[in-house]
Amino acid sequence: MARLKVAMLATPWLKIPPQGYGGIEVVLDALLRELQGLDVDVTLFSVGESRMKGVKLRSLFDKGLYQHIHKPLYENGPIVFGHIQSAINEIVASGDFDVIHDHNPFVGPSMLHNLSQFAQLPPVIHTVHGPPFDYADDELYAATNAYWQQFRPLDGKQHRMFFVGISDALMEPAPQTVKNMSLAPVHNAVTLDDFMFADRKKNYFLTLARFSQDKGQHIAARLCAELKQPLKMAGTVAGIDSVARLQSELANPMSDYRQSTDFRYYSDQVLPFTIDYRHINYVGNLSGKRKLSTIANAKALLFPITWDEPFGMAVIEALASGTPVIAMNRGAMPEIIEHGVSGFLANDIDEFKHYMQLVDQIDPAACRQRVADRFSSSVMAKNYVERYRQAIELTT
Repeated sequence: MARLKVAMLATPWLKIPPQGYGGIEVVLDALLRELQGLDVDVTLFSVGESRMKGVKLRSLFDKGLYQHIHKPLYENGPIVFGHIQSAINEIVASGDFDVIHDHNPFVGPSMLHNLSQFAQLPPVIHTVHGPPFDYADDELYAATNAYWQQFRPLDGKQHRMFFVGISDALMEPAPQTVKNMSLAPVHNAVTLDDFMFADRKKNYFLTLARFSQDKGQHIAARLCAELKQPLKMAGTVAGIDSVARLQSELANPMSDYRQSTDFRYYSDQVLPFTIDYRHINYVGNLSGKRKLSTIANAKALLFPITWDEPFGMAVIEALASGTPVIAMNRGAMPEIIEHGVSGFLANDIDEFKHYMQLVDQIDPAACRQRVADRFSSSVMAKNYVERYRQAIELTT
């Protein structure tokens, strides 16, 4: 079978591999390494500071521009549009790629869909990383649904772009226009050997996510306060990644960060627990050996989400470390966690609290095996190669 040539369109926000926080970038790091072992020729369109051995790198921007990701479209739009247009220009000029694999939400599929139908581009796979299709806000749902309704073949044309979701839960409520252009989902994954395994745990719970109402860190803090259990909370707060910097911004009543919803979420709903309870602490955005050790030694990862999480990389990172996960039974959590074997799925806060007291019943080896069987990078890469070949076959 001929060697595949893939144009991998990462985002312009973070380098690969990322340092500390990184969702899509963590997935791409694992995927790119595995694709090389499957004899796939990959050119990565990312930022200049990315470093992937054995992968050709193309970039418009020298470094990741994550500090601009939450700015208005008229400010950050040129970044993502320019990044993708630069990739398209090179792909068209090259003319020898077999497939494009895009990871840029909304902008990527919008730019690639019509172009691909005119055969200027090879077939496109766009991974839908989120957000969920069924927004709670009625007005936002209507507007977003109107956007997705535009994805249909032009008159007389065969569509050459295919959506691939990261979970069944994410894709189930997708509009029919999207489903008509979709291939089977491919779960995100991690490289198992990258994670430290510990079968004996220390006495603390852990949260690992950017701070947001959706992630529910305030619930974890409240329950740990009630149970008198130590809690370490890791992640970024409105892009802030260190304890010292966060403390500085919190102490400044004129801080620009007070305009951020996530910053106010932390200051109003999470910070009070860190002040009132010495055993509840924010530990910053972890990376490297410190992150691996903190995950592996936690007695459980707490994931009290208040939305339908499309996947949850922190969940499989914990399981890979032999650390059970207690999560709300929402979104993709039932696809990832085997209840009573690799963690617990709670239907409400009372159940969540109850399961926190049962984590010693979970075998760390079973947690790691769950990842080996379902969420390893080798499984993900083989599934994506299958999707690449499907897309090529369907458009030939």
